[in-house]
Amino acid sequence: MTEPLRLGIAGLGTVGIGVVKIIRRHAALLEARTGRPVVITAVSARDASKDRGVSLADYAWETDPVALATRDDIDVFVELMGGHEGAAKAATEAALATGKDVVTANKALLAIHGQALAEQAEARGQVIRFEAAVAGGIPVIKSLTEGLAGNEITRVMGVMNGTCNYILTQMEATGRGYNALFEECAQLGYLEADPLLDVGGIDAGHKLALLASIAFGTKPAFDDVKLEGIQRIAIEDIRHAADMGYRIKLLGVAQRTGRGLEQRMTPCLVPASSPLGQLEGGTNMVVIEGDSIEQVVLRGPGAGEGPTASAVMADILDIARGLRIATFGQPATSLEEPPSAQAGLPAAHYMRLALQDKPGALAKMAAALGDAGISIHRMRQYDHNSSIAPVLIVTHKCTSAMLEHAIDGLNATGVMEGTPVALRIEEL
Repeated sequence: MTEPLRLGIAGLGTVGIGVVKIIRRHAALLEARTGRPVVITAVSARDASKDRGVSLADYAWETDPVALATRDDIDVFVELMGGHEGAAKAATEAALATGKDVVTANKALLAIHGQALAEQAEARGQVIRFEAAVAGGIPVIKSLTEGLAGNEITRVMGVMNGTCNYILTQMEATGRGYNALFEECAQLGYLEADPLLDVGGIDAGHKLALLASIAFGTKPAFDDVKLEGIQRIAIEDIRHAADMGYRIKLLGVAQRTGRGLEQRMTPCLVPASSPLGQLEGGTNMVVIEGDSIEQVVLRGPGAGEGPTASAVMADILDIARGLRIATFGQPATSLEEPPSAQAGLPAAHYMRLALQDKPGALAKMAAALGDAGISIHRMRQYDHNSSIAPVLIVTHKCTSAMLEHAIDGLNATGVMEGTPVALRIEEL
């Protein structure tokens, strides 16, 4: 009989237990699809006595994940602990050093240490697979490294944090503000232990850095990703965007420009009629554009036990079949240092301003925009019952540097209340 593929699973939270359930439930199906049994040899977590809803009695137990990673009776180390330092990093390095392949769902680990880990793995003939690290159950890594490998990728973009998309779509559907929905997400357990990872765009930024590396043949460069969260989005912005035929999304975009590789995870307006504009709730979506394929849209659940465990299993089954691909789609030593674009491509922008309702205020506002080289495409002033007049502007295309200059000028006019809100309009 063909030798089984033996797994050691570190981390028995939602995803780890989901993997255990799939292997127990579909043992015969997995063997039929790979030609060999897929079995769990040992597991690791902090608390062996915790009831996780499934029996773990058949597996050896290691309290220390590094000890699990170095066991002689496992072939694949499955890292589902999370965190870019500490136990996850140490155990992954130990697994590679002792000849194990690695499957992980840890986007932070790979976004920050992925280059070094990939070089370590590939120097020893090992593989690191991480489908579950980006967009949950959506097979976006496999799409880029395999299905679209014959394309020169021109742009990758997407909604890759379900919590943020849930908050933004619920703001529009219910009329509730950001703070109320943030508290609801906290009570429902939708937020990370550090909520800024979600609402600040950091979690999604890790994912974008990994996709950009595969798409453009560059070393992962999370520090080059421009990050802006959704904390400043007000219900007024949601309503104004809808009035103009747009919806607001926390959108990741990676693309090559004449000035380098642009990577940003920021709130943007997208056409309401587009696939991204129609995305509801906690669902994720990734759009890939290539020279031969033109555009591919991938949509699906971005988190949860089943979808994420499904992605982990896809990587495990590829290893069982003997499929061995470089971590980021090409040899790690061939990846380039990404030339970071200091300024993105020009785009139209939405701006919400609060002006003092007095003579000359609009003229000063227009002058500040003109001094920055920004022309107004559309402007709307809403009815108001106070001394502050809400004004909505859509600019013609301008650069981020021009926009920053304009905001500095607006703040210096003496007729502004608060800081203007400015959001890029991403045409699809």
